[in-house]
Amino acid sequence: MKTETKLIHTNTVKDQFGSVTTPVYRTSTYAFDSVEEFSRVADILHSDVNGAYLYSRMTNPSTEALESKIAELEGAEAAVVTASGLGAITSVMWTFLKSGDNIVADNCLYGDTFALFSKVLHKFGVTLTQVDFNDLEAVKNALNEKTAIVYCESPANPTMKVNDLKEISTIAHSYNKDIKVIVDNTFNTGYIQRPIELGVDITVQSMTKYLGGHSDIVGGVVCGSKADMIDIRFYGVEITTGAVLSPDNAFLVTRGLSTLKARMDIHCQNAMKIAEYLEASPYIKSVCYPGLKSHPCHETAKKQMDQFGGMLSFETSMTFDETVKFITNLKIVKIAVSLGGVESLLEHPASMTHRKLTEKELEEAGISPTQIRLSVGIENVEDLIGDLQQAFESVKNL
Repeated sequence: MKTETKLIHTNTVKDQFGSVTTPVYRTSTYAFDSVEEFSRVADILHSDVNGAYLYSRMTNPSTEALESKIAELEGAEAAVVTASGLGAITSVMWTFLKSGDNIVADNCLYGDTFALFSKVLHKFGVTLTQVDFNDLEAVKNALNEKTAIVYCESPANPTMKVNDLKEISTIAHSYNKDIKVIVDNTFNTGYIQRPIELGVDITVQSMTKYLGGHSDIVGGVVCGSKADMIDIRFYGVEITTGAVLSPDNAFLVTRGLSTLKARMDIHCQNAMKIAEYLEASPYIKSVCYPGLKSHPCHETAKKQMDQFGGMLSFETSMTFDETVKFITNLKIVKIAVSLGGVESLLEHPASMTHRKLTEKELEEAGISPTQIRLSVGIENVEDLIGDLQQAFESVKNL
């Protein structure tokens, strides 16, 4: 079966009534006929979670069905869903890090991921080294005997920098096969990019974005080997973060997956047209979209992505105040954080998603004061272009 067929028909839990969709199992706990039966199920949970239920902080039929679908999409052996994207990242870190370990990360990260790495983990003796992951020699030189995790996003949030995942994985594993290479695949999902097939050990995603697709749930997911997912489920989620996805949100993400291909294809088509419009606009200084030949990582994107995604960023050629006025004058495109929903969302990273960063940290991440991030929705693309144009003209009629 092709991907879009699998997302609808694979691993659907059938109840006694023959439901064609996985039911919502709103239960916190599960009853047993004997203590011996409980012990048998508990033993199964620590080796193969499928079909074994003790308590919904560990497993639930609704979340388990979703996990198997996403693992299939990502080309992974298994997956663990969590209450949020940051819950997914945190669960991974608490599972594989110990005091004295080092993280080597790209210099451009989502703001709260950077805050976790730089302002929280260091309190527990974990150090952070950041380099430009487009500079493979710098990645190699940053590794040391304490490095436990190599972490990046691709494309990076919000600059849309594309990192060569196969080369980065090879460098890390050649230095030390036990290093975990972890990639945030939120911008692409497994429909566009499958990092595990490129040598990455673990992917993390915010299901709040494209996987859910309708801006009505918050959730996260981790994908990788079966052994790693068992560890993350019990060490990272069950006894550390407790970042458990509700069965109702699992149902909504499962429903979102059934239309993922249809939505993603339109997101990608619209984003390319808007990127081309912006690149030709006199109001724009630069556009970062992997599908444009002008993007410095265009060839890398062609190599590891099936399409170029629905996310782009651009710098205006206007002043900061004019840029803010342009954002305010948009009528269809909404001003909001998050991304990946059917509606187009625009945000100003320096004062919104990355506002916790200092001016120096923003500069090191490549985020300028007039940079804007746009999550392109599935509206009519001419309507979206018209909205951008009227907002530009309302500020500065060139």
